Amino acid sequence: MTAPAVAREPSLARDLIALTKPRIISLLLLTTLAPMFVAGTPSWSVILWTGIGGYLMAGGANAVNMYLDQDIDHKMARTKLRPIPSGRLSARAVIAFGIAIATAATWLLGHFVNVLTAALALAGFYFYVFVYTRWLKRTTPQNIVLGGAAGAFPPLVGWAAVTGRVDLASIYLFLIIFYWTPPHFWALALLKQHDYGKAGVPMAPNIWGEHETIDQMLWYTVLLIALSVLPVTFGVFGLPYLLAALVLGGILLRGVWRIRVLAARGESWIPVAWKVYKYSLLYLALLFVAMAVDRHL
Repeated sequence: MTAPAVAREPSLARDLIALTKPRIISLLLLTTLAPMFVAGTPSWSVILWTGIGGYLMAGGANAVNMYLDQDIDHKMARTKLRPIPSGRLSARAVIAFGIAIATAATWLLGHFVNVLTAALALAGFYFYVFVYTRWLKRTTPQNIVLGGAAGAFPPLVGWAAVTGRVDLASIYLFLIIFYWTPPHFWALALLKQHDYGKAGVPMAPNIWGEHETIDQMLWYTVLLIALSVLPVTFGVFGLPYLLAALVLGGILLRGVWRIRVLAARGESWIPVAWKVYKYSLLYLALLFVAMAVDRHL
């Protein structure tokens, strides 16, 4: 006889961790730490403090995001169980927690790494909170295109942590994430468009329609692949990275093209969109790992 399921007891620690969105941060940390090994050979202390500071800063931004989005989170299935809409945490506690850990991150990065690293991380925080969440997200279907810059700050942070500056190579890494964000997020937006519609968020599928959104995904994927191989022409990366970028990009392009073909035929593209969304996460992770490996071969 199967034992009845037992509901988990509420946990303050679990809710505070949930506010930081650890699964999302894991990819942000990878795109912070991998560029550090592209830029040079960082010490373990720099890696440690950059990782801790990066987690706290991104976690603070995510917590403040939940505070600002509390009025729409309860309307969407994917967000209604978050700590505020579920009633497990008060809005005041969430905003206080987010500001506190972002402040701690600024001090840690400035004190143990360098001031430029702290400034770039803080700039990413402000861009995500005020430019994307507070402004773009609710006003334009281009929200994820322009707002995607917030998620592209980690390579700049990692690069500055090692070199103390921002140069052309780090800008390339920033742009790769910037152009990766639309096809990645629009795959999710296609799947969750009804949720966004109920919340009144003008995501691309709700405003442009599915076919136009899919076409835009295709063009951004083509631009992403072209941009990902461009650093090779300047000698930033070599043949191992080039091969990885072409293979990984080819798989992503094939998936987006498959969505387009199925949509044009009037067939169900939902399973493929889920695969593209999940693969896009793996794509970015492996691409940045390939960068670090290439530089140390």
